[in-house]
Amino acid sequence: MSTLIVYSTKYGCAEKCARMLSEKITGKVDLCNLKTSKAVDLAAYDKVVIGGSIYIGKVQKEVSRFCLENMSILKEKKLGLFICGMFKEHAEKELKDSFPVELLNNALAKEFLGGEFVFKKMNPVERLMVKKIAKVDKELTDILEENVNKIVHSMNNI
Repeated sequence: MSTLIVYSTKYGCAEKCARMLSEKITGKVDLCNLKTSKAVDLAAYDKVVIGGSIYIGKVQKEVSRFCLENMSILKEKKLGLFICGMFKEHAEKELKDSFPVELLNNALAKEFLGGEFVFKKMNPVERLMVKKIAKVDKELTDILEENVNKIVHSMNNI
């Protein structure tokens, strides 16, 4: 079985998580960054994992657009969904808000994978916001490998 992992990322966390998934999911796995690749042949894949990072409570527009434009074919696939972010207390709501209900209901796996604050990639306003809101003033990684493994388990056991 072949798997496509599509994602969008701003600072690289969603890409890092997509790569972690690609190394653990069995069979042929392809990665597709929605910011750099526009055309995707979904018919070539049995399974699709879709993910992105959360900024100001929303997933990137590329992820939303991909889901809406490919809704009918995605509902026919074995599907996994993930989001990356740093606020675990908002994870359930943000996950539900990030994907259409039809895909959420059809997904075999739906996970919050944690996130990162990468200050060197942020502009000054973003750094200030993180310092004020999250009370963090240095690089921080909190990727939840156990949640990555939940998606892998779901996708490998179908």
